[in-house]
Amino acid sequence: MKRILLILFILSLMHSGFASVSNDTLISKAVQQYNEGLYENAIENYKLILESGFESSEIYYNIGNAHFKLNDLPSAILFYEKAKKLKPNDKDILYNLNVANSRIIDNIEQVPEIFLKTWWNNFYNMFSANGWAKITIGLFIVFLLFVSIYILSSNRFIKKLFFGIAVIFLFTTLFSFALSYQKYYYSIEQKEAIVFQPTVTIKSSPNKNSVDLFVIHEGTKVYITDELDGWYEIRIANGSVGWLLESTTKLI
Repeated sequence: MKRILLILFILSLMHSGFASVSNDTLISKAVQQYNEGLYENAIENYKLILESGFESSEIYYNIGNAHFKLNDLPSAILFYEKAKKLKPNDKDILYNLNVANSRIIDNIEQVPEIFLKTWWNNFYNMFSANGWAKITIGLFIVFLLFVSIYILSSNRFIKKLFFGIAVIFLFTTLFSFALSYQKYYYSIEQKEAIVFQPTVTIKSSPNKNSVDLFVIHEGTKVYITDELDGWYEIRIANGSVGWLLESTTKLI
């Protein structure tokens, strides 16, 4: 049994090693193809990397760039948004996403936010879920360090000092964990999508015969609030709500 487990372990290491080499090869090939103007080929190779189970903001960003070069704005916006989820404050991603959004038909005004909410969103979006998780682990290690000093020290002043510092780091760790969990929950439960049909009429209910409310166009980002029988209830940036067919969008 031990020998079988050892063989399986070695095989898993070999597989991960081969996968890494293969992905590096595909990335190099895709970069070369992009530089040569073979954008469709570059996209195919980047998507092969995603199919292997590996993802990164850089891969999504590069796919977005290739689609942008092909003037496929909905796909470019889709992959820039995917990259943004992994790196919310990356300047290159945000810049290219803004450029792509400026070239689509719909120019939907964002609902104004109060100053405190804007400040909180900027702070909250400083890191991805993984980023906040890493910060949480680091803070927890520091918390354990101060607890150890508190336990091992015989000096009363030092014990009081490090107990207070440990309490501060405990609450900071819990706060960071809450942000990490909220980010993770948002990425799983909060669905967003990009419209991929030239023109979409938003309905008052999930029925083709229901009242027409307004029209949106390809490349527009929508927030999904409910779904029913192949329909999405969506909200757009200005707060307007309605229903559209699921088949007219692609999830971010």
